Amino acid sequence: MAKQTKYIIVSGGVISGIGKGIIASSTGLLLKTLGLTVTSIKIDPYLNIDAGTLSPLDHGEVFVLDDGGEVDLDLGNYERYLNVTLTRDNNITTGKIYREVIDKERRGDYLGKTVQVVPHITNAIQDWVERVGAMPTSDTGRTPDVCIVELGGTVGDIESAPFIEAMRQFQFRVGHDNFCLIHVSLVPVVGAVGEQKTKPTQASVRDLRGLGLSPDILACRSALPFEEGIREKLSMFCQVSPKQVFSVHDCESLYHVPILLREQGMIDVLTDRLKLDALSISKEIVLEGDTLWAQWREFARRRARDLDATTIAIVGKYTYLADSYISVVKGLEHAALNVKRKINIKWVEASDLEEATMHKDPLKYHEAWQHLCAADGILVPGGFGERGVEGKVLAAKWAREHNVPYLGICLGMQVAVIEFARNICGMTDAQSAEFREGCALPAIVFMPEIDRTTMGGTMRLGSRPTKFQASDVARRSAIYKLYGSANEVHERHRHRYEVNPEIVSELEAKGMQF
Repeated sequence: MAKQTKYIIVSGGVISGIGKGIIASSTGLLLKTLGLTVTSIKIDPYLNIDAGTLSPLDHGEVFVLDDGGEVDLDLGNYERYLNVTLTRDNNITTGKIYREVIDKERRGDYLGKTVQVVPHITNAIQDWVERVGAMPTSDTGRTPDVCIVELGGTVGDIESAPFIEAMRQFQFRVGHDNFCLIHVSLVPVVGAVGEQKTKPTQASVRDLRGLGLSPDILACRSALPFEEGIREKLSMFCQVSPKQVFSVHDCESLYHVPILLREQGMIDVLTDRLKLDALSISKEIVLEGDTLWAQWREFARRRARDLDATTIAIVGKYTYLADSYISVVKGLEHAALNVKRKINIKWVEASDLEEATMHKDPLKYHEAWQHLCAADGILVPGGFGERGVEGKVLAAKWAREHNVPYLGICLGMQVAVIEFARNICGMTDAQSAEFREGCALPAIVFMPEIDRTTMGGTMRLGSRPTKFQASDVARRSAIYKLYGSANEVHERHRHRYEVNPEIVSELEAKGMQF
């Protein structure tokens, strides 16, 4: 008999962006410290097939998976917290579900039946969750003991209704001991005296119960820890035990959230609710969990210490929403903590570096240049479209001329090539074919294998091997050492354009090595 995976559903109420992803990731991490194998699924109720065509300013970063899936940024959190490798199937959207059901209808799978939201859409959702929840995602290859399912959106949203109904049915499909619902809600602090209000959470739980789901755990977001009596009041009006109500107040960092939950008894509540103590886990695996928790506590402790700071300027196109670059930020944080440094990020909107801004808004222009010039390093991340590109070129020029460490990711690497071609190789009209199709000197060109007509899912996507050349330059490079002197590494790609191979020899002759 196949092992029955246990499911923890994480829903959200009152407002969107309340932190369900961090609660889900933190819960999964705590379960891993018990030696359990954990996987995760994110449900996004929008009609898009995937996140690939969404603007980062609307929805945050598009996270790319090994298999090329373009997914919600929360899956990046899951991979970082749980050390798993997810697939595109770990991100469910309304578009994917409806496409699957309509394809079945066209094939005749429902022949003679009227295809409806209930039962056909809701069954498709349940089947998907059950299938993916049992797929191994860790490097051990073990079948998951627990699957964390984050239900995107807010309870009461029209687009979330089929998923709520599917989860209502799902609790009976898998059984009471294999289903736990965590509801993340808001306890706002109101007024000059800072009084915490429970009515929004009460209303949210009432809506959820009206839809057939009763929360087993309340995770209440607030700026401050619970005041006296708040936990008991929420317990009384939301029909949960006081020990099942958790204060998830603002912390020094997100890395402290698992510690906060554990200190309030989250592991005990989950163990009791899901009968986790009945699972058979070897002592060796339990020891792995203990080691993981010790490492996490040390990681969080370093984050809280007063360390020497390194300032990095991120020159981007979507800097008004920091979540647009969340993987870049986390990468910088983790790298800094591993060398016992604190990262200080200065956000620079690329277009603010351009001459047009100097005439339109001199204060913004000089402030942007001040941040850039004062930075210890410059990072230019990816992006699409022409806006701000010349500002990125100027940032690359400053870094080269002043010997400031520079990391260009995707478009950031491409603008460095354009800058070098213009100012070192004498190709003054060098440009990217993305912005000037048919330009005289395309330093960056459209990759031949890419579909020029369809936008969604047609880029070079996912994990691809990168081989270091056998040259002395490559072997002496910092990046080669950072990769542990490996001859081949795998990196995730998301782009349609590449450096023009016809000019590589000229670039290398002038000193830009690939």
